[in-house]
Amino acid sequence: MKTLSLSILTIAFAFVLIYLFTGSTNEEAISEAKIESFKEEYKVFALQLPKAATFANESVPTELIDVQEKFDRELHVNTYWQSQTILFIKRSNRWFPTIEKILAEEGVPEDFKYLSLIESGFQQVVSPAGATGYWQLMKSAAKENGLEVNGAIDERYHIEKSTYAACAYLKKAKERFGSWTLAAASYNMGMAGLAKQMERQKATNYYDLVLNEETSRYVFRILAAKTILSNPTDFGFTFTSSDLYQPFQYEEMVVTKTIDDLATFSFEHGINYKALKYLNPWLRDRFLPNASGKEYRLKIPTKALSIVLVNDKEQVITFTRENGDEGNKQEE
Repeated sequence: MKTLSLSILTIAFAFVLIYLFTGSTNEEAISEAKIESFKEEYKVFALQLPKAATFANESVPTELIDVQEKFDRELHVNTYWQSQTILFIKRSNRWFPTIEKILAEEGVPEDFKYLSLIESGFQQVVSPAGATGYWQLMKSAAKENGLEVNGAIDERYHIEKSTYAACAYLKKAKERFGSWTLAAASYNMGMAGLAKQMERQKATNYYDLVLNEETSRYVFRILAAKTILSNPTDFGFTFTSSDLYQPFQYEEMVVTKTIDDLATFSFEHGINYKALKYLNPWLRDRFLPNASGKEYRLKIPTKALSIVLVNDKEQVITFTRENGDEGNKQEE
């Protein structure tokens, strides 16, 4: 697969050069030899399924034909949707360490980090149904599991707090259904919906259930992400450590009072408004109300963010802070 990827890149580069130097990609500009070379090199290979698979230490019955075909589908979709999957790999390097630590602390299997990945692609997205953040929590589920959600603050966008909330949900689902695989399925369709289908179909196992299209694919999408990201080079993904997105470097500032203007607050602490909002996306307005004196922790970047300041002479300077110096439906 690595050789295939390099060959495709080489051929693509040749086409770009032809375009740049000839101003066209018509038949006259592309030689017959290059066309034949492209046909020879560009091949799409069928992938081999793992002989055995597990999710959250629970066996996947890959001997069943429908399980094989569902797994096969998701493995091919994610392998050959290269642009999406390479971004999954890049972003995972930034966020997996944070999520893994909390999952271990909460006693939730590490495989659930892939659930967060396939839910959002580690982007702060909002679904048509209103599920929000990396864990795609609905507002009701977020509040039930301890998150603050209002016009100015939405902790579904807070990576650490939303991960704790997702763990709380998953542990309740595991206790109710008796398996982590069913807990994962309930994360997609809701505990009540899953329980209703299990009772109607007299089934106790995810792999024995007939479910809606989205939920029937859900665990297999997680399995495909786990399989590919565990051994990305086996699936043709080639990269170096410098290609991966690195974790942010920041210091935390405890705030117990209202901040009337977050832009002013940012400049007072050596950063700009964009940097503050980038590291604290749970701040949903231009101010932080806090009449009750609640403790909030704001992340203040210390490195690797380009920041603009206006100094005493009102000149714009650019620097990087270093070492603190200037320079889906989870409702019940």
